Amino acid sequence: MENNIENKEMTAQQSLGIITEMMNNSRRAILQNSAKHFILWGLLLIVVSFVIYELWHVTGNPAWNFLWFAMPAIGFPVARVLDKKDSDVPQNHLNKQIGAIWLAYCAFAMTSSVIAVFAVPMPITLVIVIALGFAECVSGIVLKNWAIIISGFVLGVGGAVAAAMLVWAEQLLIFTIGGIILVATGLIVKHQYK
Repeated sequence: MENNIENKEMTAQQSLGIITEMMNNSRRAILQNSAKHFILWGLLLIVVSFVIYELWHVTGNPAWNFLWFAMPAIGFPVARVLDKKDSDVPQNHLNKQIGAIWLAYCAFAMTSSVIAVFAVPMPITLVIVIALGFAECVSGIVLKNWAIIISGFVLGVGGAVAAAMLVWAEQLLIFTIGGIILVATGLIVKHQYK
């Protein structure tokens, strides 16, 4: 009878080991996919922020900021194509959490921008860069990846300090640097999970 109980415990331990291994494989696949998304959104952020900066700087017209809305219009379809190519990425609770974090960030950034333009003036660069850093940091926590956590913290806190020091069009360069940080994060994660 005692031998039978030990066999059941061993089976429970083996089951736990299998579950742990599956979760680690899932996390690895999600991190590999996340690396592509960090690179995609980082490159878009670099290009869009720098184009808006140049146009605003040359013309003196802040209306070029409406070009920010081109970023999700371009990024979401490209992200879908990337996701379809990686059909081996598990669709589980972890993956859905990461998607929800970034969807919430996007909704928050767009809504805050509209409110800042049409209703309540606010330091929108400061608000968005803190939220961007926070979203990246939380993603790193959920994925248990220190590179993402640290990059998000540097982006959010460093961007907030820079936003307090810079004015007008020059604040857009914070997002250009933020894009560089996102791309670097993606490259680090890609290297970690080859």
